[in-house]
Amino acid sequence: MPGSSPRNLLDLDTFSKSDPVVVLFVQVSGSSEWKEFGRTEVIDNTLNPDFVRKFVLDYYFEEKQNLRFDVALFGTQDFLGQAFVALGEVIGSQRGRLERPLTGVPGKRCGTILLLAEELSNCRDIVTMQLCANKLDKKDFFGKSDPFLVFYRSNEDGTFTICHKTEVVKNTLNPVWQPFTIPVRALCNGDYDRTVKIDVYDWDRDGSHDFIGEFATSYRELSRAQSQFTVYEVLNPRKKCKKKKYVNSGTVTLLSFSVESEFTFVDYIRGGTQLNFTVAIDFTASNGLPSQPTSLHYASPYQLSAYALALKAVGEIIQDYDSDKLFPAYGFGAKVPPDGKISHQFPLNNNVENPSCAGIEGVLESYLQSLRTVQLYGPTNFAPVINQVAGIAAQVTDGSQYHVLLIITDGVISDMLQTKEAIVTASSLPMSIIIVGVGPAEFEAMEELDGDEVRLSSRGRYAERDIVQFVPFRDYVDDSGNQVLSMARLAKDVLAEIPEQLLSYMKTRDIKPRRADPE
Repeated sequence: MPGSSPRNLLDLDTFSKSDPVVVLFVQVSGSSEWKEFGRTEVIDNTLNPDFVRKFVLDYYFEEKQNLRFDVALFGTQDFLGQAFVALGEVIGSQRGRLERPLTGVPGKRCGTILLLAEELSNCRDIVTMQLCANKLDKKDFFGKSDPFLVFYRSNEDGTFTICHKTEVVKNTLNPVWQPFTIPVRALCNGDYDRTVKIDVYDWDRDGSHDFIGEFATSYRELSRAQSQFTVYEVLNPRKKCKKKKYVNSGTVTLLSFSVESEFTFVDYIRGGTQLNFTVAIDFTASNGLPSQPTSLHYASPYQLSAYALALKAVGEIIQDYDSDKLFPAYGFGAKVPPDGKISHQFPLNNNVENPSCAGIEGVLESYLQSLRTVQLYGPTNFAPVINQVAGIAAQVTDGSQYHVLLIITDGVISDMLQTKEAIVTASSLPMSIIIVGVGPAEFEAMEELDGDEVRLSSRGRYAERDIVQFVPFRDYVDDSGNQVLSMARLAKDVLAEIPEQLLSYMKTRDIKPRRADPE
């Protein structure tokens, strides 16, 4: 949900300062078209406005959501500047704050715009509570009561909606109910002071349960039971009207109340978790000679190869969540200079000490350079590069770093047993693996590695988590030849599981997001 605060704007008013407004445009996925999404309020007579109105956007990690902020003078055509940014860049920046220069007015300094993103909480807390009752009214002729509780959430129009029923405790006026959990959203719709009504009933087999009494509270009041018991009087309005000496129909005591938060992917990113992106590219001979148009590595002057497209599609989204924008990039299955030895994890930039490339463009440059210097050979071994990244991931397991390995390959894997063993080992580490298959080959073996249907196992050990996502690139190629659309479709599918995979790692290790530093 970006908010905006331009700074040091151009002053175009003759007799006073500018009266700016910010207009947000959203780029239509897979096209160059921009659509207006909304406008801020106008702030009179200032060059440093802080806008109150927020833009509420749906956020998708797996999509490149390009935004354009135009700053203009209200009521005129005067243009003060604009900034282009991806929503992921704002979310991936420190504390969700990103400052960008405004451009677009030739020869002028247009100032800057400060963008702030926050996630709408939508009340993700879950409450666990336990209650008991004492001296409830006796309702059964031949025995005591069989009490249960019904919780109601109050609505905006004054009506009530059932949100929970406890179990029935048989034949007692002093029941102790089992602890139960309920989302805060269900209990009070996120409004901590909204009335929560609780009715006490005596259960009857025929469904005509007898009303014992009721009491009202709120989430805020219930939450005080975290430090003390809270006792409520159960009142029956009809009895109260009829009997002058009526006190109550018993009491209900809140024995315990605890709250747990369900954390989101954005919570961890805002807390400083970095996504570290590593690339591994298949340089085996089955790809064909890179100089030939039939090769999967062939880059014509007019369009990128399938390898380059897959790399850009995934990398350009993940790079928004990596602060240093340095990406280790490897090749496998080639004979490398100077001695022509076969390597399954050679650095594309030819620097063994530091295989990182600057940005996705740096990875692409190193990839194209390697095509000119190595000899495509074989076999297709995944395990060495998986183990390489797993070794790095194992060094920091506190949740501050999460690794994503992209493997782009054209065919049948040669070291299946070793690869399965490597993935099972890696499944306990902070990492995910994306495999993109290019070309016309059959990829049945890859489907086994993608443990969506059957959990991957190796030598009797099962993967702790599903960390592999495999897709064949041919399923995403746009029929009209629109490469931007092809890349968007591919990225959407291969990256969709990353947030859940990151969350599953954090949850199994009981790692909570770090709190963002105060402003």
